[in-house]
Amino acid sequence: MRRLLNTLYVTLPDAYLACDGENVLVKVDNEIRFRVPVHNLEGIVCFGFAGASPKLMYLCCERGVALSFLNEYGKFMGRITGNVSGNVLLRRTQYRWADDKEISVRLSRRFIAAKIINSRAVLHRALRDHGKVVDNKALEYAMACLARMPERLEKALDGNTVRGIEGEAAHLYFSNFNQLIVSQKDGFPIFGRNRRPPTDRVNALLSFLYTLLSHEVAAALESVGLDPQVGFLHRDRPGRQSLALDVMEELRPHFADRLAVTLINRNQISEAGFVVKENGAVIMSDETRKEVLTSWQKRKQEEITHPYLEEKIPLGLVPYVQALLLARHLRGDLEDYPPFFWK
Repeated sequence: MRRLLNTLYVTLPDAYLACDGENVLVKVDNEIRFRVPVHNLEGIVCFGFAGASPKLMYLCCERGVALSFLNEYGKFMGRITGNVSGNVLLRRTQYRWADDKEISVRLSRRFIAAKIINSRAVLHRALRDHGKVVDNKALEYAMACLARMPERLEKALDGNTVRGIEGEAAHLYFSNFNQLIVSQKDGFPIFGRNRRPPTDRVNALLSFLYTLLSHEVAAALESVGLDPQVGFLHRDRPGRQSLALDVMEELRPHFADRLAVTLINRNQISEAGFVVKENGAVIMSDETRKEVLTSWQKRKQEEITHPYLEEKIPLGLVPYVQALLLARHLRGDLEDYPPFFWK
């Protein structure tokens, strides 16, 4: 099993990335603020503009460390990577399958069924842990509706129908997301999903966590030889990592949504840690972003028993395992793709 390495997140707007031998350096005003051996890293993510020396870029490409750039809203701007692993035959199969309507719909059903089941599990956990303070009837109704949707998915014959059911499930889920927040309710209201840009604190937090997750999934797909930009549910669009979006659907509830709720309910972040821009967009302060990144890294270290492998692995390896299972399915080693179901 692959070893879980760290991701270096650079949040200082005036930081400059360089290297000294096999060490990655983070400099501010030509002063070294942080040093880490490159062999301890699997990725570097820069928020805002952080300059990087050509020598550092070369080192990252040589050592297989993805160097990604995001803007202050967490929007993906670009990535520098070395040679793609895997072989061309796997990608040829991926491209053929993506052009096959029947195969695309079958895989899309798997991704979305897992997302719906995992979303229902998040609601169920809230009902179990906070039954005295949440609207039990509302959550039970939402859970009952979500429980019926996977069966409807199995009858879907085209991508638009799958996307329609996914949209219906997401609307129902996020209409009840406010129930999950039992602490700081006045500071963190949410009445549905909004983005580009997010206009409330909860959506700003979710968008940020989804960006982190998409980075992990895209890197995992590349590591097994798949093309993150060619998906089955999300269709091709220039600059969009469609397959990464496909695979992360099933991971959103357990990885991002639960962490967002935990950070709020445990008062690890506060209302004051968000900034409202002139255009109404809400972004996190530097301190809040650091707290979220620290919690994200800790969460990746938590051990779980993978539902398909039935082995204990760090949570942070789940994107890699799912990418590997998808690649094995494309190669014909697995009859079907086993998505990540969490109880």
